[in-house]
Amino acid sequence: MNYSVGQVAGFAGVTVRTLHHYDDIGLLVPSERSHAGHRRYSDTDLDRLQQILFYRQLGFPLDEVAALLDDPDADPRAHLRRQHELLTARIEKLRKMAAAVEHAMEARTMGLNLTPEERFEVFGDNDPEQYAEEVEERWGDTDEYADSQRRTASYTKEDWKRIQAEAADWGERYGALMAAGEPPAGEAAMTLAEEHRQHICTWFYECSYEIHRCLGEMYVSDERFKAFYDVLRPGLAEHLRDAIVANAARHTS
Repeated sequence: MNYSVGQVAGFAGVTVRTLHHYDDIGLLVPSERSHAGHRRYSDTDLDRLQQILFYRQLGFPLDEVAALLDDPDADPRAHLRRQHELLTARIEKLRKMAAAVEHAMEARTMGLNLTPEERFEVFGDNDPEQYAEEVEERWGDTDEYADSQRRTASYTKEDWKRIQAEAADWGERYGALMAAGEPPAGEAAMTLAEEHRQHICTWFYECSYEIHRCLGEMYVSDERFKAFYDVLRPGLAEHLRDAIVANAARHTS
């Protein structure tokens, strides 16, 4: 099998111009040319393009990508292992940052019972109070905010760790659901959307289906929330928003 430059651009989500540039600089030279001189890419070329895009996503400049891929001592499995390690480290860092942002925005008092040492043990290098003013400005006059303030004021470090553990477990299961191709309006997705709502009800405030729908929209429109969910799996924020809408509809119709 071989593919045209347009087909490869569609597969990889890059522009034809990008592929032409990679060819011009010798980074990805198509294995074949048609009788008319058009570029034709093999499966081996696609494998190399995948590696290029992995490294580019990780921030490597093109000259370093070329050096890595053309290293005679490296094999494809070594590249995959290295990329996996780099991606895992980045995901873990982003997960910690995004978790701190989300919990801070949901409850101003998150961490008030913690010592400074304990606060950074739980939240890493992110101050959970940094969005306190924004949270109060947006929701300070609501019953839900007052309820969240009352409940979280008594939470201990162990409580917050349990909250985070439950959220992480839910996130893994939701990511697996998406990987299996479950639609947002399917029973499995709606069940996890309801679990998401119940988590908020249990730990923060009584989250009605209408409020849950509003949260779902915010998870997509606010880039900080979107980053939190999309770190778990790309597209999760929008998938969850749609599952929340479907779940609310089946309970309120």
